[in-house]
Amino acid sequence: MSAQKPSLGRGLGALISEDLDRSILTEDNERVQKLLISDIVPNPDQPRREFDETALNELAASLKQHGVVQPIIVVRNSGQNSYQIIAGERRWRAAQLAKLAHIPAIVRSLKELEQIELSLIENIQRVDLSPLEQALSVYKLQQQFNLGLDEIAKKLGKAPSTISNLSRLLQLPDNAREALRTGKISEGHARAILSLKGMEDKQAELLRSIQNNSWTVRQAEQFATAAKAGASATSAKSRTATETDLTKRVGQKLGTKVQIKHTAKGGQLLIRFNSDEHLAEIAKAIEAQAQNQ
Repeated sequence: MSAQKPSLGRGLGALISEDLDRSILTEDNERVQKLLISDIVPNPDQPRREFDETALNELAASLKQHGVVQPIIVVRNSGQNSYQIIAGERRWRAAQLAKLAHIPAIVRSLKELEQIELSLIENIQRVDLSPLEQALSVYKLQQQFNLGLDEIAKKLGKAPSTISNLSRLLQLPDNAREALRTGKISEGHARAILSLKGMEDKQAELLRSIQNNSWTVRQAEQFATAAKAGASATSAKSRTATETDLTKRVGQKLGTKVQIKHTAKGGQLLIRFNSDEHLAEIAKAIEAQAQNQ
């Protein structure tokens, strides 16, 4: 089975949250073996021929200090006492530079690889699977088969943007990832939090506001937009459409949901309607209220 080159962006491996517990990516029945590096050869069908020398040397230095934490995936060459790399060639090359004798590896058969790939694809397509569980299955496809986002999307019959959005969920801060896992926030909320990557304080404030104030995805997006524009967390919250006692009273009189959204100068009153007929009813209610003044 030939390895494929990730063809969209840096691949999921570069997107994965550094503090993710990678042990959850390995099945209990997978047995990691220590193989002689000299018994392993790269996949001749691997399209990637160039490896950044500086990055490899940095990885080699890390491997000297910490060892190889994540095993590579290999298949045994038929009739030979050697193995071919399916995923992890960069780690293997860095281990060579680090003068390591052995490297941890999971040895697969081609039949096993086909079964695992099929199982992962079926897993992602299950309707009862949470977004995080789907994201982990996508990550396993990338790690164990060197598949790029476009290839995974094609196998799943989904848009590459859908797969990209799924994969990015693994970049969430720990508390946001847990909130998503337990259903306290939605995938849409999670994407709004992700849009503030590198702004940890504002990510934390947004998560609190979503959970404490039952913010909708739209409200979370409004907060994120304001925060990215340079607004403080307090200012960003004030620019988010919210309900107040006043808007609730107005809403009761109009028979619909009313929200207020503050802007740099003043703000907007947002009146929700479901159809043209509903809008006409709201207009009549406003006219009736004006006549009663």
